Amino acid sequence: MKAEDLDKKFDKGENITKHLDLTKTRRPGQETKRVNVDFPEWMLHSLDKEAKRLGVPRQSIIKVWIAERLKELS
Repeated sequence: MKAEDLDKKFDKGENITKHLDLTKTRRPGQETKRVNVDFPEWMLHSLDKEAKRLGVPRQSIIKVWIAERLKELS
C-alpha cells in the first residue's frame, strides 16, 4: 500500500493498524533500562504492604512514586 493511500484511510478514521508492523514500534524517551536499587528491609516491607493494599506489584508503586516526585521538580 502506498503511503498516500494509508494517509487517506487514516484521515477517514479507518483502523489502519492491520497495515502496520507494530513489533518494532518504539516510544521515544520511554524505552526502559534496568537498574538495581538496594532498599532497607523496612522500606521493602512498607512497599509490599502498600502494593498489596492497592493490588499492584511493588515495582509499580516505586515507578509511580518516583515519577510523581520527578514531576514536582519540573
